[in-house]
Order: sequence, then structure tokens, then C-alpha cells
Amino acid sequence: MASEVGAPTRTSPNEDIELQLGIGQTEEHRTKQHPEVSNETSAITPLALTPTASNDGNIGALIPYILRGYFITTAWMAIPYGVAFFGWLLAAVFGGYVRSVLGSGGYIAAGASFQVFAQLLRFWKPPFGVFAASFVFIALGQAFQDTQANTYVATINQAHRWLGLTHGCYAIGLLVGPLVAAAIASNFNGQWATFYYVPAGIGAFNLALTVYVFRDEMSFFQRHHGTQAQQHGDLRRSTVARRELAATLKLKSVWLISLFYFVHLGAGITAGGWVVEYLHVVRGGALSQVGYISSGFYGGNALGRFVLAEPTFRFGEKRMLLIYALLSVALQIVFWRVSNIVVDAVVTSIIGFCWGLCFLLVYRKLISTELQSSGLAMVFVMAQAGGAMFPAVTGIISAEAGVDTLQPILVRLLAMMAISWFFVPDPKKV
Repeated sequence: MASEVGAPTRTSPNEDIELQLGIGQTEEHRTKQHPEVSNETSAITPLALTPTASNDGNIGALIPYILRGYFITTAWMAIPYGVAFFGWLLAAVFGGYVRSVLGSGGYIAAGASFQVFAQLLRFWKPPFGVFAASFVFIALGQAFQDTQANTYVATINQAHRWLGLTHGCYAIGLLVGPLVAAAIASNFNGQWATFYYVPAGIGAFNLALTVYVFRDEMSFFQRHHGTQAQQHGDLRRSTVARRELAATLKLKSVWLISLFYFVHLGAGITAGGWVVEYLHVVRGGALSQVGYISSGFYGGNALGRFVLAEPTFRFGEKRMLLIYALLSVALQIVFWRVSNIVVDAVVTSIIGFCWGLCFLLVYRKLISTELQSSGLAMVFVMAQAGGAMFPAVTGIISAEAGVDTLQPILVRLLAMMAISWFFVPDPKKV
């Protein structure tokens, strides 16, 4: 089922359009076409996920300040999470066509642009409605940029190492984000929104770097002439994009991987998003101190992504990720039952380490090369559905039953994650 890198790809009546889209091409083919771009992108692509991470990691440290700054209950945080999911849904439906029009470089640049725009809506502490609406642009930006970056890295030789480096850079952003957010929010007299100057600056640098590196892959620079041939090409691109999406939805492996990440990201965002509020309300920790603990999770996550890539690849993703998931369940029970903030901080870091390799390491073997980009979009939107639904439901439950309900919810989510991984096909047997 899976297509190995370098293997012959299929032919198609739309082959000329597919070559423009990058569908069905091996990385060797693309490298021969644009060797200078391929070398640059190999080095730069891992850094492209850092702005995404700086945004994802900060929310846990800022939620206590957001709740008190807007005078809202935990149930209101369901709105930003729901809006973010809507952005990912839009990207899953229209991303294939956008990529065919803008090219792979324009697709990534558009993602970087959306993320910068979202941060510009935040730093001045806008009304809560505007703040929540900014999450749709963040989601669109992440969907465009992360999908294309992961698809590119997956086709490089020794992809498991590049994926480890790429997602390690992402985890470093997750580590730094809450550290900076907690420091600013606790030392600027409640001006927590000031933090968003930081991701705005990072995003602007990322946008400039992306436009420069991928400049030759931006097809909209060649779209000056609205000729009949060009319009015909647009129609064919749209047809190929629809066929690609339809073929992706028929793949059982895509749905099984999506189910795993639906639960995985839901558990991760729930844990990272609510752990600070839990430690502050239930364990009585001061915000100026416990605000940094979410960084322990992401610090362990970063270390795991760098350290565990090779042993996980050698001993098998199926076996090793199941072990990591079961260890996470056991450690979460320890966190729940041992009421000690120091122990909680250590356990949180170890759980993050175990989760280090729970990213898309197997899709390149389970999803054929020509469908990896659309397959990733499908997996990501399902993951973000979990990342929106479970934290939102947790917030609603917490508003009614108390924040201490977080721990039994997380234990159940982690158990579901282990079970869902059990049903994902073993890449070595496909």
C-alpha cells in the first residue's frame, strides 16, 4: 500500500497538472528540478514550525490570566478552541485547491501570513470576540504551513531523523512559549496580551524567510495572464484537487491514524491548556510559580523528539509508541493521586518525554506518496477536532463540577489514545 521514496509513481491523464502540484513525484525528482531550493528547504523547513509552536505552547500559561482578564468562566474557552477547529476544517476542504493555485511555496507563505495577521489581532487585548476570532487565522496558517513542511520532510532520505529534527524544533518552541508567556504575564501588571508581541515578531521573521527560500515555488508569480489556456489549467487543477481529496477519504489507514491523533492531540492540548489552572486552583500553587510547569511538559517533549527518534525507528514505531502511551497512562495516575507540586512538575516532564515521538512518524509508510499532502490535511483536521473538542468539553465540565475533574478526564483520554494506537497498522507489515 505504501510507496517507498524513490519508487516509481503512477501515471495519470492529469500528469502534467500533477507535476505542477507535486503529486506523485518522488523527492529525487523534485530535487533534480530545483536542487538549490531543495537544499535550502532541507535546512530551513524544521525552523518553519517554531512560530506554530510558540503559539501552541503559550495558551496553558495564559489561560488563568485570560479568564480573569475577560472576567469569564472556563466554559468560555470552548469558543477559541471551536473557532480554531473551524479554521482547520476550512484548510482540509480547500487546502488542496489553494496549494494547486499558489504552488507549494505560496502555500507555505500564505500560512506564515495568516499566523502574523492573527498575532496582530491579539497584542492590544482586543474584545474577547476578536481574540477568539484570531484563532481561525492561526489554524489556517498552521494547516497550510505545517502540512506542506511535514510532507516535504517525509520525502527526504533518512526521513525519520529529519522528522525528529523538525518536530524537535517545534517542541523547543513549545518549551520557550510558556516560559516567555508566564514571565510577561506575571511581571507586566496583568498585561498578559503584551506577550503576543513575541510571536508576532517571530512570525514576521518566519514570513520573510519563507518568502525568500520558497520564492521559486510560488506559482502565483507566473499568473499574470488570464488566457483561456490558463483558465483551462485552473479547472484541471480543481479537478485534480477534488480527486485527490476523494481518494484520501477512501484510505482506511488515514482514518485510523486520524483517530489516534484525534485523541492524542485532544489529550495533549487538554493537559497543556489546563494544567496551570489546575495547579493554581486545586493544588494551591501561585501563578507566578506554577505558570512555568507547562514548560516542563514541553521540555520533556523536545528532549524525547531528539533522543527517541532513532530507537523508535529501530525497534518499530508500532511497539514503541504503544509502550510510550501505556507509560503515559501510569504517570498520569501518579500525577492525579500524589498531591505534591514538585512531584507533579517532574511527572509532567516525564510524560512530555514519553510523548516526544507521538507525532506523524508512520504516515509516510502508510499513506502513498501522491496522497501524503491531502492525507496529512485530513489527519491534522481530525487531530485539531480533538484538540478543540476535548479542551472545550473539559472547560465546560470544569465550570460545572470544578477544575479537579481534569485528572480523571486525562487518564481516560490517555487510555483511549493507547487503544486507538493499537488499531493503527504496523508500518513494517504494510
